[in-house]
Parts: sequence; structure tokens; C-alpha cells
Amino acid sequence: MKIVAVLLGACALGLVAAACGSQPVKNGAASGPSWSFAARMLHRRSYTASAELGGKVYVAAGMVGNSGRPLDLFERFDPIRNEWTSLTPLPERFSAGAAASFDGRIWVVGGNSETTNGRQVFAYDLQRARWAQEPSLPAPRTNLAVVAADGKLYAIGGLDPVEATKTVFVYDPSSRRWSKAAPLPKALQALAAVVFHGEIWALGGRVRSGTIQRGVWIYNPRSNHWRAGPTLPTPMETLGTSASSGRIDAVLESHYFTYDARTSRWLRGPSLHVPRHALGVFTIDGTLYAIGGCVVPQLEDSSVVEKIPLRRLGD
Repeated sequence: MKIVAVLLGACALGLVAAACGSQPVKNGAASGPSWSFAARMLHRRSYTASAELGGKVYVAAGMVGNSGRPLDLFERFDPIRNEWTSLTPLPERFSAGAAASFDGRIWVVGGNSETTNGRQVFAYDLQRARWAQEPSLPAPRTNLAVVAADGKLYAIGGLDPVEATKTVFVYDPSSRRWSKAAPLPKALQALAAVVFHGEIWALGGRVRSGTIQRGVWIYNPRSNHWRAGPTLPTPMETLGTSASSGRIDAVLESHYFTYDARTSRWLRGPSLHVPRHALGVFTIDGTLYAIGGCVVPQLEDSSVVEKIPLRRLGD
């Protein structure tokens, strides 16, 4: 039960992010529409591995936080139809992995349970509706971030398997091998990552001491170098993030912030109706979606999906 205990601890520590003190956003505040509800997930869960492909969101694995039970569920959300569909389950049950759309497929990387080794990598072929096992990670990872950039797949930070790590693994499909990129400046787990303006942004997370972070680190794949980015307005971990034209949106419990690339400022937005952490956040056709997660203060998993139209920055 060691890994399950770690994950439940992470769920409980999600409350710390809200309790760390919401520092005022000094450089402006966003205004505009509020969140509304979309179709619920077919199953309540948190610590999922989620990715967007072709205007649809794919949500894999996860856990039922009350029991720590890992899941093999795989479901698709169609925003146009506002409906969820069950797809072929994963070959294994696990939680706290991460996912990205890569090479036309949905890749699910890492995650752990009593029956997995934390190194597993699976890719789902939408046309054939089946999973394939891909080359394993060099080391076990959970609570990591995964993104695709410059034709490669990056597995960033995470637990190894119970300590936060700086290591960044990069997968090259031409060689079908994992190698190491420049490490994070700090050992981080429960972080988020997005690709923004051709670079990888790693946001928030938690360090080995348990301290939740405000830091943002930016990685340039061409120079293989990390640099400091615009600090988050408040400490955030197990957050959901999404990047779209000129902006990054970050959601965690009662916090919703937007980074405006034109002004290099974080703006405050309206809170979710149902505050959650360990959720998925995606932008599709000008609308931001917040999917599932662990509800505070009850610490119960949720099937709730909320959405908000993204107002043009500067309006």
C-alpha cells in the first residue's frame, strides 16, 4: 500500500495549496464570464492521465481517492456533443500517471499501483481502438508531467517512486529510446507542464521537503536549457493547466489564473463552482474545461466538468 498512501497524502496536501495564502495578483485581475457545468464524466475520479486530440479530451486511469483504488478506465469527452464515451480500458490499473497526444495517438506514461512498476508506457490508436505497449521509462515515475514538443515526448519530474526528482526523460520515436534532457532546476512532483511558444513550461509542484511551489521553469528544447519564468501568484500543486494563443490558464481549487503573454502578467479569474485539485484542464475552440479531480474540503473524487468561455485578453 505504499504508493496508495503517497497518493492519498497528495490528495490531502491539496488543501495546503489553498491554505498557503492566496497572494494578491499585483498586475491586474481578469473579469468576464463565469464557469458553468458540462456533461459529467461517466465515473468520478482524480489523478487521471488526460490529453486532448482532435478537439476531444481523453481521460485515462486515475483513482477513487476514498479507497485509493487504481483504475483502468478510458473515456472520451466530445465538447460539441457534450457527451462522454467509454473506450477500451488500459491494460493495467494505475493512478497519477500523465498523458499527452503524440504521433497521432494518446500516450499514457508512468503512474503506479500495487500491480505496476511505474515505468509503463501505453499508446492508444484511435483508428484501431486498441492500446500498444511502448518502450518503458528508464525509472519509475508517478505524479509527473508529460508533454510533446519538437517531435519528442518529455516526462518531467515526478516521484521516483517516493522522492521528488529533477530528471527529465525524453523519448525519440525515430530511435524508440528514452534518454535524459537537462534536469529541472529543482526536484519537483505534482507539477504541471504545457508547451507555449515552442518551449516547455513547468509550473508549480512540490519539492522534497513538501513545500508547495510558486515557481515556473521554462525549457528550450533547442538549447536544452531551463530558465526561470513568471512566478505563479500563489503556491500551486496538482494543478490543471492549458496553453492556447497568447495565454496559459492554471486552475487549482478556488484559484484560477491566466498568464497574459502580451503583458507578462498573471490575471485572476473566477473560481470553480466545485473546487478541485488533481484535475484535467483543456482549451478547445475558445472554451476552457476543468474535468474531474478531488473535491475540497470533503476529499472525495468528482465527476464534475465545468467550462468557461475564454474572453480575449485585453478586452
